[in-house]
Order: sequence, then C-alpha cells, then structure tokens
Amino acid sequence: MAQINENIDNSVSPQVKAQFSTVVDPLFSAHYRESCYPGLIFQQGKRKMLQINVPAKDLPTLLQAKPSKNNDPDSGKNRPEVKGHAEEIKNYVVDRAKANKPWVLGTITANVDQQHIQIHELGRGICIVVIPNGIKLDITDGQHRKSAIHELIFSDESHLISNDDFAITLILEGEKRQCQTDFRDMAQTKQLDNSLLLSFGEFEGRVGITKNLIERVRMFQEKTNKIGRNAPTKQKLIYTTNFIARFVSCIFADEPNDNLQGRDVEQSSEVLAKCLNNFFSECADTNNISETKFDKLTVNQIATFKEYSLLGVSVGLEVLGRLLYHTYDNEINYFDPQKVSQLAQLDWSRKNNLWENNVVRKATNSDITTYEVLNKSTPIADAVKTVKLRLEWT
Repeated sequence: MAQINENIDNSVSPQVKAQFSTVVDPLFSAHYRESCYPGLIFQQGKRKMLQINVPAKDLPTLLQAKPSKNNDPDSGKNRPEVKGHAEEIKNYVVDRAKANKPWVLGTITANVDQQHIQIHELGRGICIVVIPNGIKLDITDGQHRKSAIHELIFSDESHLISNDDFAITLILEGEKRQCQTDFRDMAQTKQLDNSLLLSFGEFEGRVGITKNLIERVRMFQEKTNKIGRNAPTKQKLIYTTNFIARFVSCIFADEPNDNLQGRDVEQSSEVLAKCLNNFFSECADTNNISETKFDKLTVNQIATFKEYSLLGVSVGLEVLGRLLYHTYDNEINYFDPQKVSQLAQLDWSRKNNLWENNVVRKATNSDITTYEVLNKSTPIADAVKTVKLRLEWT
C-alpha cells in the first residue's frame, strides 16, 4: 500500500507541483484569517454544489444545525435532534479509534447562499472556497455527526480525531424552504435491516460467532436470510441473521442484545456449534430439517415446520437460548450434554401445553384452534421458568 501511495505522489512532476503552488498559495495567504479550503465544483439537481474537506477542529465553528422546535416544522431547516444518537456516533468513533481500528463517518451536507462565500475557480472543477468569519453553514444532513464531532473536539479525547478531516457537500442554496425540501429528499434512504448490519459487522463478539454458526450448524446452513429482516418460506428460509445473533446473546449472556465484546470467537463458536448440532439432531421437531440438505427440502416442509414448531420462529430460539444459558459453564467453556439432551427431548410444538399461557395463546373459534405466538419479554421469561420447573433445574 505504501508503494502505491508513493507512486501516486510521484506521478506529478515537481515542476507541475511548483506551478500549482504558485497559483494556490497566494489565495490561501490572502485569506489566512478566514476559512479557506480546496474544493471541487459539480452540478446536481439543477444546482451548483461544492465538495470540501474540513479539519475536525473547524467543524464546531463552521457548521450550525437549525432543528425544528416546539412541534413547529417551519421553525428550523431539519428535524429535531434524536436524543442519544449523537452519543452513539461519538462512542463508535472513540471505541474504534482507541482500538486503533478504521472508522468512517459519511459526508455532511450543508446549505449556504453563494453570495456569502467566495469561490475562486481554477478550471476543470477545481476551486478554492473561502468562507468568511461569521458565516455559518446550515446543516441539511448530518446534524448528529456534527454534534458527535463537536462533543469529541471539546472533550479530553479530542486527540483521537485531531488529525482527521470530514467531507462537506455544500449546496449553494439560501432559501429556507428549499433547504427543508433537501433534508426531506435526503431522508428517503431506507434504513438497513439489522440482519444486513450484522452480516457486514466486524468479525468479533456475537457477530463473529453468529457468522460461524450459520456456516457450521446444519440447522442454519443455507436456511438463513443473511441480508433481510424476514425469512421467506418460498425461498426455503427459516431464520435471519438477526434471529441467530439474538439467540447467541441469550446463550452466553441471558440477554438478547449483548454484543459479547471480548469473547473468544473461535472457541465459543466451536463449542456452541457442536452443542447445537447435537440438539437439533436429537430434537424430534428439528431432526428432519437439520439433517436434510437444503436442496432436498421442500417449501411445504419448511412451511409446516415454521407453523408447527416454536423452534421455527424467533421466540422459540430466544426461549431455547435462555435455557441453554443455564446449561453453560463459562469458566471452562462447556455445555452440559445431559441438560442439553433434556431440552432436545421436550415437545417444542405450539400445541404442547408446556407453552400455553406463556409464549402461546390458544384460541378456538368455529371448531378451529389457533396458536398465537407472543414475542414479548414477560411470556418468554415465564416459558423459561416453566421449563426449568418441569425439568427440576434449580
């Protein structure tokens, strides 16, 4: 990588660099008391725009957010700040930077009336942008990123980003209503599904364990949707990555949202994959699905399983995960095979009265009996208690 960068640097002759400096340096010198940045000019949406890169220390004074207040959308140029979101972004940067790992924040978009700044065009879309003192850029998109950077710059951990730059796209637009429209237009992006976020997550903690299980546990192999929030039966999918990640957290932490940071991925994956392959093979509800290769299964088999067994839905996985937690010895990384076998021998069908009045609500209407699954914390906790009593686990 160093060689590539060196080749890029050396591709421009010293003479050309000197000529460029001769043009640019006087502009920076003339505006040394103002904010001055190299920029790129481009056209988009019938408007002239600029792209500049700004040092972290400049952002707090250069950018301003004008969120709406008091239930009045017209009182600002963007939405009210979501409590806690800026803190999440700041923690993400701090955690990654302290661990000496790469991190990235997307481009901030802001509006400014063109008459309030100076643009020295050098040709081919290259320019020098001068933002006079006292001129603020109104954020259209990225107010939480700006707040996170602001808090970090004025904290004791400012050194973590002191050498970093942040990209700003400047829309040369001063009209307030158009700024509000720009914010709305940029908010049209669909939120990423949790399964996709997990699939692209770093290979550590529960993300790493989850990815390993999807490849090593026969019940999950090719039967898990790795990128979406649903598991379409027509595609012969039973689970999603998010289902399994929550399952993993329950097994090791008795809590579905624990990231399991610091846990050894390989050792945890190995012992858990062995445990689950044994469980799904021994369990009457899952034996056929688990031991049959994906291409040999039928859509009808998958549909019947998901409709009949609790283990075909996320609630059942969470109940199983919380029960497996009580079979695990963290000190020696060991699942008690006798207790796991007891769980495998349970009747996991929705019709089993073991689940009635906790995670399953039975209803009969016109001689038709339905079994509604309840995905709530209290019924799940009640189901775990019921099983522990049944198995006489103390």
